[in-house]
Amino acid sequence: MNMLRPNQKADFDRDGYIIIRQLFSTEETRLLGETAHHDNAMDQASSTMDDGKGNDVRLALWNHPGDGVYGMFARCHRVVDTVEALLADEVYHYHSKMILKDARVGGAWAWHQDYGYWYQNGVLFPDLCSVMIAVDQATLENGCLQVLKGSHKMGRINHVLSGEQAGADLERVEEVKKRLELVHVTMAPGDALFFHANLLHSSAANHSERSRWALICCYNTASNNPYKDSHHPRYTKLQKVDDSKVREVGEDDAQRAKVDFVNLMAEDASAKGLPE
Repeated sequence: MNMLRPNQKADFDRDGYIIIRQLFSTEETRLLGETAHHDNAMDQASSTMDDGKGNDVRLALWNHPGDGVYGMFARCHRVVDTVEALLADEVYHYHSKMILKDARVGGAWAWHQDYGYWYQNGVLFPDLCSVMIAVDQATLENGCLQVLKGSHKMGRINHVLSGEQAGADLERVEEVKKRLELVHVTMAPGDALFFHANLLHSSAANHSERSRWALICCYNTASNNPYKDSHHPRYTKLQKVDDSKVREVGEDDAQRAKVDFVNLMAEDASAKGLPE
């Protein structure tokens, strides 16, 4: 069951994103946050990258959704069916990640397109969608996501290394900022942002006293199966689950944190291959 209201598909096509408020309940989001904030394996597996300004950005990534609570969020009908409605195709799980923007020390993300990374992985078309689910409140003060409305229509922009991140060509970013609306995506826990792989987005550093963690589930269309192997998977049939499994697995202490994390710094060559 997709969660789109009338005209939201048109909004996504025009703007490059939509926000669905309270896609997940307070209790579901609490279980996700509780699991993540107490997940020692996630903490140990997280990668730290320089944002180019002396601040660290931290994330943990996994390629296959698994059977824990993270996987239930990524595999449930309300997410996957909605992505399939937006992209008009079957989708599979490309990867998921937890953005760990901690209080006072969480670094910035440079302006970029996700396809600026993923193009390097043999993905021929930008037929991908990411779903950012707010675990914590996202505000201007703690570095919420910023997007340039409609920038996905620019196509793929050249990317270069900015610190240890891939950043879009700043000359083009500065010019398009003069023409397109910049939107600060403030979110409450449980809200979800669905955004196109070519949408330009960034976030400021977190200088506040509150963390901003977010789960991002990324999907590729089955027809866009990469032509070569990379650190992210080729087409793998996605087994959807009933929405009720989110809470059911989230309440199972023995099951909820099960997932296989990726050593991102060792395996991810997509950004490293870009010019500096």
